[in-house]
Amino acid sequence: QVQLVESGGGLVQAGGSLRLSCAASGSIFSMYVMGWYRQAPGKQRELVAHITSGGTTTYADFVKGRFTISRDNAKNTVYLQMNSLKPEDTAIYYCHADWTTGWGRKYDYWGQGTQVTVSS
Repeated sequence: QVQLVESGGGLVQAGGSLRLSCAASGSIFSMYVMGWYRQAPGKQRELVAHITSGGTTTYADFVKGRFTISRDNAKNTVYLQMNSLKPEDTAIYYCHADWTTGWGRKYDYWGQGTQVTVSS
């Protein structure tokens, strides 16, 4: 069983920065694809970025050049560095872990989320 706990959210002015962390418990963290998603009030949850076990990253177009996802397997932690924040970035940010075994068994887990509010 994997538990995910996000931290680092808060209130920041437009143009500012925040660094989110997601600490994972459990074994074989390095096997999981890790991702960050966000959900604004009344909106659907959307992918922000994800990083594979091998370190390959993918970003949504609306954050390219501003956000950076990274992972530290020794610490069982994934990060999201957010720069040049905009009011439209305001949302609850969720950490996600996804692993499919060699036998096709899928595991996925969600954190409880951390609030990011960007004021104009």
